Amino acid sequence: MDAAEPTGRRFELIGWALDERLRRLLAAAEAQVLGRGGITAVAMATGVSRRAIHAGLKELAERPESLPSPFGRIRRPGAGRKKLVERDVTLRTDLERLVEPLTRGDPETPLRWTCKSLRRLAEELAAQGHPVSRTVVGELLADMGYSLQANAKTLEGAGHPDREAQFEHINRAVQACLAHGQPVISVDTKKKELIGTFKNAGRTWRAKGHPEAVNVYDFIDPALGRANPYGVYDVAADEGWVSVGTDHDTAAFAVQTIRRWWQAIGQAAYPDATDLMITADGGGSNGSRVRLWKVELQRLANEIGLTIRVCHFPPGTSKWNKIEHRLFSFISMNWRGQPLVSHQVMINLIANTRTRSGLQVRAELDSASYPKGVKVTEEEFNAIRLEPDAFHGNWNYAILPVSHIL
Repeated sequence: MDAAEPTGRRFELIGWALDERLRRLLAAAEAQVLGRGGITAVAMATGVSRRAIHAGLKELAERPESLPSPFGRIRRPGAGRKKLVERDVTLRTDLERLVEPLTRGDPETPLRWTCKSLRRLAEELAAQGHPVSRTVVGELLADMGYSLQANAKTLEGAGHPDREAQFEHINRAVQACLAHGQPVISVDTKKKELIGTFKNAGRTWRAKGHPEAVNVYDFIDPALGRANPYGVYDVAADEGWVSVGTDHDTAAFAVQTIRRWWQAIGQAAYPDATDLMITADGGGSNGSRVRLWKVELQRLANEIGLTIRVCHFPPGTSKWNKIEHRLFSFISMNWRGQPLVSHQVMINLIANTRTRSGLQVRAELDSASYPKGVKVTEEEFNAIRLEPDAFHGNWNYAILPVSHIL
């Protein structure tokens, strides 16, 4: 039997588990054991080059303590092809100037006003003397901490100095009402929607190649008009009510929606209630400065015999209102990609909104007329039994019922 034959057999059995360094060390060890002619014999039996075996013999002669860990680098430090960014030291800097022209580069760069695709960036870099592919550009951007980002609605305008204090006040008021079994509702107007065969954001499953056809232009249909969804969200019950109005979004419409919710759901759910707490935005039809809002709430308080407590969110913080992320966001997800071709379709989509937490929603059409520009007289406003809170009475107040209807 050839003396190197067992060596070849061992390499066949264990070769799959050997990295480059271990192969040459094992081959060198076999050659050293075989003695004279061992290098040639092992090279022929294993396929390891004579040069690699000589390198392995040198490593064995230097002893392991002077070498890197066998589980670390295979090549010696500095070996192998250098990375592109090491060979082209200005590549990263020039790429970052292109990606962030406002802060790090020339504000007149053509990429300031164009789509910064990987292909476009690669072309601009090539023009600057950096011949790279779009794949390399993508890898560099990822390594530099960049990723594809959409716009994020996070700018809320100038912050009020009492913003945080108002949030804390609202939280305490809500918790106190809930602890005493009193109803707490969050109210707001959802975005107005065009009724008709108009594009609705989002996608829905349909047969491939057969998207639902909608109008090219979003010109309002005079016969169908717009819809004004005003919502009431019961914080404790995780239930919603939405009135789909066909006229103007006014304070009278907002309070009428609250009235319809109370008559249909609220009074049965809270038979022992003495107070009704409302959290609302600071603007819109239920704004803190809208006089008609307070007049209409007084009428409602008189009808239902409850003290109505109101807390408004500070300016620019409407997205913190619970109805936004506990009701409206799920309605938008439920009707994504669905043209709101009629008011009834819109109502059905709203009413069939569900969540894993158990959200239930009821929706009804309100086709009544709510004219804009209704003036509130001083006599009407002064008749309101308004009790402002000690903290920001313009945002936090109670309206007490009186024995007669205004």
